[in-house]
Amino acid sequence: NVFDEFRSQVSDEWLRTVTEKALALHGLDASGEVSLVIADDETVRRLNQEYRGLDEATDVLSFSPQHWGEYHGTGRPPSEADAQTPFILPPGEANPLGEVIISYPQAVRQAKKSGHSADRELALLLAHGVLHLLGYDHEGPEEEAAMKAREASVLAQVLINE
Repeated sequence: NVFDEFRSQVSDEWLRTVTEKALALHGLDASGEVSLVIADDETVRRLNQEYRGLDEATDVLSFSPQHWGEYHGTGRPPSEADAQTPFILPPGEANPLGEVIISYPQAVRQAKKSGHSADRELALLLAHGVLHLLGYDHEGPEEEAAMKAREASVLAQVLINE
């Protein structure tokens, strides 16, 4: 799902390709497993506040039913009990990995600051978000290095002309 204001700047097909490459690194296909939202700053900031306790803008959020992120707020965190309530799917339907939400304006700002294209930044953020859904993290130096290597692998596959 791409917010209307960004629809002309983002290709659904290209986003699908990036997602598929990130999942393929883990031996998975993209058959309905990942939901993606390209949103505005305010939406991402609100979600960051509500689910992570951080009242600040961010570039990408990942929501996985299998991997709960750390809550940084001072208030009461969202209930993990929701994660233990089974979601009933139609027969033969795969369990979703989760949802990745990217702030398009933040991606554009980061791309300009880094001196590369918005497409490259979107690919990086999408790969990063999908890797979080798969259980990867970057809390320690070794985890961060492994995650960055996987992100670089995805970028190498989708950014042939850069």
